[in-house]
Amino acid sequence: MDGREELRERILRYVGDTIRRDLTDGVSVGVVRYGTRPTATMARPSMTLVAGGVKRTTMGDLEFVYGPGQLFVASLDLPAIGHVAAASPDDPFVVFSFALRPAVIASLLLDTVDVADPPPFTGMAVATASDELIDAVVRMMRLAEDPAGIAALRAPTEREIVWRLLAGPLGGLVRLIGSADSNVAHISRATTWMRDNLADPVSVEMLARLSGMSVSTFHRRFRATTSMTPIQWQKALRLRQARILLAAGDATVADVASTVGYGSVSQFTREYRRTFGRAPGQDAARLRASAAPATTRAQGLRLDAFSLHLVEQQAVDAAEPSSRAG
Repeated sequence: MDGREELRERILRYVGDTIRRDLTDGVSVGVVRYGTRPTATMARPSMTLVAGGVKRTTMGDLEFVYGPGQLFVASLDLPAIGHVAAASPDDPFVVFSFALRPAVIASLLLDTVDVADPPPFTGMAVATASDELIDAVVRMMRLAEDPAGIAALRAPTEREIVWRLLAGPLGGLVRLIGSADSNVAHISRATTWMRDNLADPVSVEMLARLSGMSVSTFHRRFRATTSMTPIQWQKALRLRQARILLAAGDATVADVASTVGYGSVSQFTREYRRTFGRAPGQDAARLRASAAPATTRAQGLRLDAFSLHLVEQQAVDAAEPSSRAG
């Protein structure tokens, strides 16, 4: 059994009949058994390694398609459109998701030589995973069956995964996440502020100062890094967070609209419907109905962005069986 096949089998066994499980802090695995419709999502700084099926992610005119043995890296918080393009009960989409922590990357930069140049677009990229990277990920999955070992070996295994990424074809992109003076790091200050102050109005001048740039330079580099303006980025994040809150079922549409910074419920409803295809209340009811059985089965399943994307797959299956990909 080669490394990719072992990774696939271990993820399938660990997830069981659920859709997602956490392995440890910052590491999750998921299984999707049918194709899904394109859905607005939020990519976080992370590495996704596919062990089965095919995923398609788009940002504006950019499209990223990745399948077995390929990895997808996002360098910062980026609103995108994603869907599982190929999956079936016999050949599901199987994914390992690994958070990329700037501090861990920075601690390894001095030990890394001959890093590849970053791609022209530094927000996302796809490459083929090396055998050495897959082997390190497999060893992380083996720790799932060793509770004592995961406490002692998680950190060094995480460092090896990051080092393999730095030494691979996307090393230049990963390096930017840990480099304090990179454009990605500067823009991340702005996106972090907007994420932490979701309901507050955006001042481009303030974000530019926070990022250490002039307003014109900030605008240019923000768009080059994220493919959108700061206002567009904030709106995408607000709507995504609103969907998570609505799916949790603990607040009304009006309360959620206010929580994420909308002064007008009607404007919120229009923009939500335009983004997700349904009015907030209808969409939330559909997602909660699909999440309920998964939540009772899953261990550690929660409606964060990663879980919500997988739960959306169940909602699509229930509503539109004819759209399933074989």
